[in-house]
Amino acid sequence: MSAGRLLSVLLLLQSRGRMSARAIAEELGVSVRTAYRDVERLQGAGVPVCAEPGRGGGYRLLDGYRTRLTGMSEGEARALLFAGLPGAAADLGLAAEVTAARLKLLAALPAGLRDEAARTAAVFHVDAPGWYREPDPTPHLPVFVDATLTRRVVEARYRRWRAPQEVSRRLRPYGLVLKSGVWYVVAATEGGTAAAYRVARVLDAVQAEERFEPPRDFDLAAYWAAYLEDFRARRYTGTATIRLSPRGRRRLPDNVAPEVVRAVDATATAVGGDGWVEAVVPTESTAHACGELLRLGADVEVVAPAGLRRAMAETVGTLARAYGLPGSA
Repeated sequence: MSAGRLLSVLLLLQSRGRMSARAIAEELGVSVRTAYRDVERLQGAGVPVCAEPGRGGGYRLLDGYRTRLTGMSEGEARALLFAGLPGAAADLGLAAEVTAARLKLLAALPAGLRDEAARTAAVFHVDAPGWYREPDPTPHLPVFVDATLTRRVVEARYRRWRAPQEVSRRLRPYGLVLKSGVWYVVAATEGGTAAAYRVARVLDAVQAEERFEPPRDFDLAAYWAAYLEDFRARRYTGTATIRLSPRGRRRLPDNVAPEVVRAVDATATAVGGDGWVEAVVPTESTAHACGELLRLGADVEVVAPAGLRRAMAETVGTLARAYGLPGSA
């Protein structure tokens, strides 16, 4: 039997009013039988919980009774930051703490403010992950959460893009970043500078006994802003001249990166009288640009460079042969 759970039952009744045993069980993730037992234990401890039988009945606290046992644990205090991000809290292993902290906050509010808070929570929902992909599995994220807060070194095996792909690192985690539903840990190796590691690519992570102190002047938000700027600068290594139909330009934001859309808006010039435009856009590589632009189908034409234009033509030709179209042999 958990004293913390009994307190949660008490705070639920205080903040919600009348609740059935089934509603209590669903809220706390326990069986209905356990909810009945918890209520009985509260009554046995002298808490005035009244049972109202019949349809629409349930349990409620005696009118006017309020508890002041709303002190928060360290984990619940940490979880407050993620109270509006249930998915992120679950990733961090703080889902239960978020629920408990929210209950304690609601219980501490006057009735009018409590009702207003409940109405606000009912009309806002944050869903951080992007479209068209499943969230990254991050089984080792809680290790980095604790290590970041306690300033412990983490022994990690990491899978990167370049060879050798699997490497071992002793990481000093300075902070965690959630970017478009993807978790990154910003950490330094011994004697090294900070770098960003995608948590989903961590193959194994174990906390060491060794502790560390991050640099006094380290600012996580400033580091991440600089990291993104550097990433954008390294990402695009060339340019391409393309032509877009009016429909292709409308579809552009759904199919390419924002930098490409901005480049089209900045450099587009009309060609002909049918609404087509010509623009210069940044490219990562021939293969990447080919795959990205092919999403626009016949609404885009590559003018230059010749290598990208040839790659587009070869891909289209391969598709035509696969579908057995006339003249594609």
